[in-house]
Amino acid sequence: MRVVWSSACAVAAATVLAVASGANGAAAACTATAPDGFGPFGRGMPPVRAKIGRGHVLTGVVLSTTNCAPLRRAQVQFWQSNRNGVYTRARSATVFTNRNGRFRFEGPFPASYEGRPPHIHIRVIARDHIPLLARYEPARGERRGSIQLVLRPAEL
Repeated sequence: MRVVWSSACAVAAATVLAVASGANGAAAACTATAPDGFGPFGRGMPPVRAKIGRGHVLTGVVLSTTNCAPLRRAQVQFWQSNRNGVYTRARSATVFTNRNGRFRFEGPFPASYEGRPPHIHIRVIARDHIPLLARYEPARGERRGSIQLVLRPAEL
């Protein structure tokens, strides 16, 4: 699995960590996820559902940089294109994190188009935190992935 982020949007900061099977050091795990401002956002909230197809399962956790606290009821939105690079509501979904900040999303393996690697655009919205725009790129043929998304608190 590869997690790729660009620094095109300076809304939040730092690094995405791929979640391995065990827990890493708390300090490293709470670095804010670097944003990626590109994507099909601005089309409203995708339908609330955890599955849009079969072929790839993405699980993860949403945390706050404040004490690495899990963000309960964070809204995690997913957008995937078809092989022509077209984004539709049929290939989008919204899930909410559980009390431990965890989520699960299942869909077809992301398409590759116009020379771009397969990817899923992600937007995370959580109360009292800066929204995050991100992108996940699984390795070719990978059927499962797991990520950690860390948000910064909003300024008071």
